[in-house]
Amino acid sequence: MLVNLADWCFRRRRVVVITWLGALVASFLLAGAVGGEFRQDYLQPGSESRAASQALEKTFPQRSGDTVQVVLHAEQGVRSPQVRGEAEALFAEVARHDDVVGIASPFAEGGAAQISDDGTTAYADVALSTTVNEYTPARAAALVDPILEAGDNSLQVEVGGPVAALSQAPPVGSEVVGLVAAAVILLFTFGSVVAMGLPLITALFGLGVAMALGEVLRRVVDVPDWAPATAAMVGIGVGIDYALLIVTRYRTSLAAGQDPRRATSTAIATAGRAVLFAGITVIVSMLGILLMGQPAMNGFAFTVVLAVLVTVAASLTLLPAMLGFTGHGIERLHVPFVSRQARPYDASRWFRWSRFVQRRPWVAAIGGLAVLLALAAPFLGIRFGFPDAENDAPTSTSRQAYDLLAEGFGPGFSAPMVLTVQGAAADLQGAADQLGATLGQVDGVAYVAPAIVNEVGDTAVLTVTPTTSPQDAVTEKLVDLLREDAIPTATADTGLTVHVGGMIAANLDSTRGTADRLPFFFGGVLLVSFLLLMMVFRSVLVPLKAVLMNLLATGAAFGVLALATGGGPLGDLVGIPEATPVPIQLPIGIFAILFGLSMDYEVFLLSRIKEEYDRTGDNALAVADGLAKSARVITASAAVMVTVFFSFVLGESVLTKMFGLGLGVAVLIDATLVRMVLVPATMELLGDRNWWLPTWLDRLLPHIDAEGRDVTDVPAEAPELPAAPVPVPAGSGAPS
Repeated sequence: MLVNLADWCFRRRRVVVITWLGALVASFLLAGAVGGEFRQDYLQPGSESRAASQALEKTFPQRSGDTVQVVLHAEQGVRSPQVRGEAEALFAEVARHDDVVGIASPFAEGGAAQISDDGTTAYADVALSTTVNEYTPARAAALVDPILEAGDNSLQVEVGGPVAALSQAPPVGSEVVGLVAAAVILLFTFGSVVAMGLPLITALFGLGVAMALGEVLRRVVDVPDWAPATAAMVGIGVGIDYALLIVTRYRTSLAAGQDPRRATSTAIATAGRAVLFAGITVIVSMLGILLMGQPAMNGFAFTVVLAVLVTVAASLTLLPAMLGFTGHGIERLHVPFVSRQARPYDASRWFRWSRFVQRRPWVAAIGGLAVLLALAAPFLGIRFGFPDAENDAPTSTSRQAYDLLAEGFGPGFSAPMVLTVQGAAADLQGAADQLGATLGQVDGVAYVAPAIVNEVGDTAVLTVTPTTSPQDAVTEKLVDLLREDAIPTATADTGLTVHVGGMIAANLDSTRGTADRLPFFFGGVLLVSFLLLMMVFRSVLVPLKAVLMNLLATGAAFGVLALATGGGPLGDLVGIPEATPVPIQLPIGIFAILFGLSMDYEVFLLSRIKEEYDRTGDNALAVADGLAKSARVITASAAVMVTVFFSFVLGESVLTKMFGLGLGVAVLIDATLVRMVLVPATMELLGDRNWWLPTWLDRLLPHIDAEGRDVTDVPAEAPELPAAPVPVPAGSGAPS
């Protein structure tokens, strides 16, 4: 089927290119017409924070939306007539916004607590009708920007809260840096500008269509705002990676004397089959995230799956069509300083390296394992949680607001806890105020605002401000103390039902709920990976080693990530200068993506080794030959992937930095230490036992040929379709 598809795309190349151009335009038009908005529900099902949120939404709708904090700072004091006049005029203007349902002004009766002791800083709580999940960056900016414009030389105005953070759209450019760096690597790999351009064009077409369709996906699935950036990271990486494998095999077939049409079919029948298998494994790994049961993570998984699916489709259809246009001209615009002559594989440094490792397998295996364990060790001390405004860029308004509040009132004022109090008490106001007074005496509580009761009189809201910052471990202990001790003791025999909610409690519940389901996720991904590799290589030990090594490589990558987010020199280098908690969803995403990507290298390397072993029966020679024949492509592929992933570390978003760093380090370790040291060492130690598979199991397992074989029955290219230079359609985004 793949051969027939590739041959049809080769022969109907103009139709295929025009179809992809049409698909690109149509997908953008569709996104503009029916594209959805970001929604990111992190509330853990069945948790106390979700119960608090549902209680607010049902009985206190005017308090169920998010809150924006307008922070004022004036050296002459916020109580001065000039500053107060400007502030009250600003509040009156903000109150007229359609999304605003109320403002708690520091100058209103009872608002004295919203002014710092030194009188230079004050804040107003602006209650919104909706949550941040219903905002787009543009809608958030329409609310926040006019507030910021009210500031002048005498009055500093900043805005805090999740809506303010959303209004600060991260600057673009990381993708461009990654593409330029990838182009340079491809240029050195192929030595030809034309050959270098084909993977880039394929990746850009696939990414463009996938990103546009991702907006349509948001219409039916909850997708967090950070998912597109991560999907773009993966889409660019795998798009270039897959096209690189196919173009490499195409050039090899041309050099062996095949005509362009047959070389295209051979490339798709071999490398294209591996690309399809690798893409399916990435998709299966990502769908394992559905086992976590979190809507936001489901949306992230679907977004990445869509990106991989479209890039695989582009590699198997658009790329064969473009190969039809290039023909033998793929070597045009040769780079002068790159040699055209390929060394015999058995004279390459990779062949010598494999022999070196095989002569000292125990040293290589123990040494490689020691390095992986040393890199993974910091992961034991990683702290899971959610970054907040404290980790935003120092120049952002959300960070400025956080710093002003922390200096004027204490670090806990940027994210207070929200408690819902429900019951049949005759005087709910008095009962809630009494509870607030009791909780105000608890260690770690800085301030409890007076209770607010809804119109019906069946629900009250208490706002509890901790003395420590939202991401401080002590604050998490305070949540547990309130839930397990302080509140049950204070409400005993009162008939009151109290739920602790708010950002801090929600993040804590989400982290713990996700951790409880981790065994299902890890077990599912590992089992599927093991079974797929066992079907491909007809072995028990080879897939078992692969799974264990992937776990070690992932652990090492997580260890480096823990070092970077723990504060220190590495954190300074990547732009995370302060100790920052890592969302537990992030390692899950990295694990799923890495296990899918590592299958690509696994299949490419081990299939070559298995091919040589079947031909010679000599395990040691098969390992050396297989490594020598595949190492150059694996190295180039990994270099492209690592460069693309690391380029996202240059962005402003701390989550994107973490994803880029984690994936980049994971691929780097997997393609070097694992593939080039541990694989040849362990395969040398196990010898022929590598390929052992019980007969009964061999009969049960279906056969999967992930590498394929050369095509010999495709007709030669018809003379009426001469090779021509690659057309560069206007507006396609192809490199000039």
